[in-house]
Amino acid sequence: MARRCIFCTIARGEEPKTTLLHEDERFVAFQDRSPGAPHHYLIIPKEHIGNPATLTNKDIPLVESLAEVGNKVLQEQGGNMEDKRLGFHWPPFNSINHLHLHVLSPTSQMGFLSRLIYRPAFYFVTVDSLLQRLQAMPVDQPVAPSSTPQQPPATKPEGEQ
Repeated sequence: MARRCIFCTIARGEEPKTTLLHEDERFVAFQDRSPGAPHHYLIIPKEHIGNPATLTNKDIPLVESLAEVGNKVLQEQGGNMEDKRLGFHWPPFNSINHLHLHVLSPTSQMGFLSRLIYRPAFYFVTVDSLLQRLQAMPVDQPVAPSSTPQQPPATKPEGEQ
């Protein structure tokens, strides 16, 4: 039996232990079950989207909307808007394979372990960093290269047409 995605269950409102702090037609937001900061929220799309490495430059509006909802929730919950971090864990360091934005504040009050887990690095990318990657890529190419090596196109010897 295949495992069900817990974030899809939450997005459908079928997880009684999770209180939604925000819900609209595209996203839901809720408190992280293991908060890394006094304010630690997860913003997820209702549609199942794997992880940030599967995104293409067509997903720039999606990432911007996730950040917009994250900032709105943080402000509504009384978080410090000047001392915050918004980002995504990068595979294979993501715990759930459903795109989710971490919103943390105040970062100055995060403990030692949380500072490591949620610091901008190869395993945790900020919204700004992800947007830069998406803007720099060719159309429809995922951020992460395919795990299958691509063969270069066949070329004809010089002089052949």
